[in-house]
Amino acid sequence: MDSTALGFSKKEKRRPLFSFPCGPEFHHPVWYQETVFFQLAGKSTGEDNKDQGDPSMSNAFLAALPWTHFKDFISLEADRFAILKEVLKELHLEYSIFTIQGNRHFLIGPHRDDLSRRGLTILVAHYDRSPGSPGANDNSAAVFILMEAAVKLRKEKINNWLIIFTDKEELNTGEGIKNQGAYSLAASLRETAMENSRIFNFDACGTGDTLIVSTTADYLLKNEAVGERIRISIKELRDHALDIAKRLGLDRVRLAPTPFSDDLGFLQAGIAAQTITVLPLEECNALISIHRKDTGFAEALVNQNHQTSQNLKKIPETWRNFNSPRDSYLKLTLHNFSTVLRFAEALCK
Repeated sequence: MDSTALGFSKKEKRRPLFSFPCGPEFHHPVWYQETVFFQLAGKSTGEDNKDQGDPSMSNAFLAALPWTHFKDFISLEADRFAILKEVLKELHLEYSIFTIQGNRHFLIGPHRDDLSRRGLTILVAHYDRSPGSPGANDNSAAVFILMEAAVKLRKEKINNWLIIFTDKEELNTGEGIKNQGAYSLAASLRETAMENSRIFNFDACGTGDTLIVSTTADYLLKNEAVGERIRISIKELRDHALDIAKRLGLDRVRLAPTPFSDDLGFLQAGIAAQTITVLPLEECNALISIHRKDTGFAEALVNQNHQTSQNLKKIPETWRNFNSPRDSYLKLTLHNFSTVLRFAEALCK
């Protein structure tokens, strides 16, 4: 894909980002009614429903868009690409699909005439999953939370944001970061004005109550010959995330190493990106304690060596459920979704 596919020509980089021809893959926006989309906020979350997989919360959780499609999305037989298209259409969210090296990515944003490039924030979540796994936490929850964020940002007429749902985050045996969908996508973004955007990657945000701002990039950058610009950009992204969390009054926020995600694909292509994830507080504190005692463990996460028998027992239980049948909706911490939603919105304001 060249830069013209993203709404910029190489000679003219001031055209609207969403200046795409209308067709079957393009949907014009219609204002979405507030009463329709699902919110886990205020008293509706309920202090009595904090257990993961609480049945009463499950009923409310699936009661309205986009969550009415969630169980279908995590079904093992699901065509997740087709379901995403249908949900975005029902939400009246404007989107375009870009196919790069066989990977199909969704770009969602404000109306193409309203998009502001000044202070542009891009929120990223991968929508693929490993075969045989429902992928409820990795990464369906984040995808649906960001769809909610898109609806709210559009309603509030905030125009400096984009959301990208990436394909091919999960790699097969023998594949490396350059096989990741985010890598080829990021390489294309470098040709556009989006290279200098704030990019936040949301991955595994469905289980737990503690927001983690990943430090994994530090260990990648330590061993890579990257420019000072990337290092500065990573620090700015991390500081911005922490400032937003403080402004929202979030008291369960930690810095910690995490398994690689789309942020590594972006970084390998020369674009800074910051991963945001979630863990239960006890698991998060245990992870930080292990990291303090064994600094090599963080590098094992980056290099995908954490699956060895020696390292596996150090992995948080939530992460051990990844890429397996255990990653089901019963493991989700539904009451915390409102926190992730507020945080994602605030990053764009």
